[in-house]
Amino acid sequence: MTGTPKREICFIRLRTLMKKTGLSRASIYLRLKKDSKYFDPDFPRQIKIGGGAVAWIGYEVDDWMELQIEKSRS
Repeated sequence: MTGTPKREICFIRLRTLMKKTGLSRASIYLRLKKDSKYFDPDFPRQIKIGGGAVAWIGYEVDDWMELQIEKSRS
């Protein structure tokens, strides 16, 4: 296979996402809600992993965090 190397996929549950980003549960869901004044179209969307459970994809969270760093330093 050629091209871009495939990234390792890991699922991050809400508690880990909160710890990793420093955001509260409410802040996370406000960033996902389109009619919220805190909506962030760049914030990673959660995926269903079964049984009503959701998770976020680790590298998408990392990418969003890097974007926040770039925005704050430009």
